[in-house]
Amino acid sequence: MESASLTTQIQPLSPEGVFANEPFIDFKAPESTRNMQAALDLVQSQLGREYDLIIGGRRLKTESKIRSLNPARPAQIVGVHQKAGAEHAEEAMQAALQAFESWSRTPVETRVSLILTAAAIIRRRKFEFCAWLTYEVGKNWAEADADLAETIDFLEFYSRDALRLAAAATPIQYPGERNELFYIPLGVGAVIPPWNFPFAIMAGMTAAAIVTGNTVVLKPSSDAPTIAAKFIEVLEQAGIPGGVVNFCPGSGASFGNAIVEHPKTRFIAFTGSKTVGLEIHERAAHTKPNQIWIKRTILEMGGKNSILICADADLDLAVDGVVASAFGFSGQKCSACSRAIIEAPVYEVFTERIRERVAQLTVGDPTANHNLGPVVNESALKSILAYIETGKLEGSLIAGGHALETPEGGYFLEPTVFADIAPDAVLAQHEIFGPVLALIKVESFQEGLRVANNTEYGLTGSIYTADRERLNRARLEFHVGNLYFNRKCTGAMVGAHPFGGFNMSGTDSKAGGPDYLALFTQAKSVAEKL
Repeated sequence: MESASLTTQIQPLSPEGVFANEPFIDFKAPESTRNMQAALDLVQSQLGREYDLIIGGRRLKTESKIRSLNPARPAQIVGVHQKAGAEHAEEAMQAALQAFESWSRTPVETRVSLILTAAAIIRRRKFEFCAWLTYEVGKNWAEADADLAETIDFLEFYSRDALRLAAAATPIQYPGERNELFYIPLGVGAVIPPWNFPFAIMAGMTAAAIVTGNTVVLKPSSDAPTIAAKFIEVLEQAGIPGGVVNFCPGSGASFGNAIVEHPKTRFIAFTGSKTVGLEIHERAAHTKPNQIWIKRTILEMGGKNSILICADADLDLAVDGVVASAFGFSGQKCSACSRAIIEAPVYEVFTERIRERVAQLTVGDPTANHNLGPVVNESALKSILAYIETGKLEGSLIAGGHALETPEGGYFLEPTVFADIAPDAVLAQHEIFGPVLALIKVESFQEGLRVANNTEYGLTGSIYTADRERLNRARLEFHVGNLYFNRKCTGAMVGAHPFGGFNMSGTDSKAGGPDYLALFTQAKSVAEKL
């Protein structure tokens, strides 16, 4: 993918430079459209290839395989991967432990240089990586580009922040002493990313771990292992030593649990469902023989996110924000809006505008750049359809509600909207993780805030109003980790919107923020008497 027509000429920023978010691709530009189509053709020619486990730099094959499928065309195999089992956990751990001895003592500048080189490689091949995301998880072009840009942002941001952390100092120098403060790596960590941002979250958690001197056992989602394998290829090209990142696709019930429970595992970075996150947290809390530390869990576990529309809101702006937040990537974002809470004076008109706007959305193969692509797999499709049936009993179906049949058997769903949903209904409380939006009517702003806070989650939220007093109250009382005023509740930008939630949304580990790298380190104070 190194031909000039398919690469960008952006040069990597130096670690001394000021961080800036990666620009998005303008797909309205004819050249970008041509580049994306050429990248899709290139990636299509590479579909179905087999990828090895990589443990300690060695490539291994297993009898059992994981086949990553294109959710728009399930008969199309994106990649064939080796399936790590519990028997591979010890081998991966020993490789990571051995690599930790030298990697933890590698100068931070060297680690930073490697991550920045990886960012530069990805930037040069951005259309290709967008194409992989389109084929493997069904992202349309803009959603794939957002994932890609966030990947670069994480690598660039964490590299600079690692230098800042390495330059830490004590707040004061005690008289008669030389006082120092170091942030040292924890050890070997398990990185368990999700399928919905299989590039950005996977690469971000991995980069945060290794740039601070840790080594990693990476277990990507079985729905998206190919993009992770491509990232490992980038790290190898950038010069990553063997054993620093060990690539081990596998079952969560076997390999995943074995790594989480291993006494030498120092931390687990996980993004995914509440159920799995809590199970990981519980397993990590049980100490094993010869375990000499309390394992650290860094968890992001989803949300049930609300947008509150006040009677004085700009309804055109609010409709655009709700639709983008609810149906971008078919609602398969932990930050997605699944509840619009609307004040009674504008409820009817807002409901009608949502219905009209949703009717304009197109659903189809993401390679053709429709608004909505498929949901990730057959299990997800069945689960969402079951929630839709529940919704028919709880409210009024005003848009969508059906799966779409295609000759290729893709997992497509219409964007679906239910009106007149009660605040405590199933549709208002459960994380559906699909293109389903519940509309909830409230009589006042105060009631709207109470409803916004009535779930077990606390990830993202938004409010549309021109009233400064209401915004100020929401700033204090709307209990979410990422709150937005007069804009959508998705699309957190690295650096500007450190991302992570409250309550059952996770451990409030703010990815892309100034506190994140500290989660992968431990502080050591040294005092020398003069």
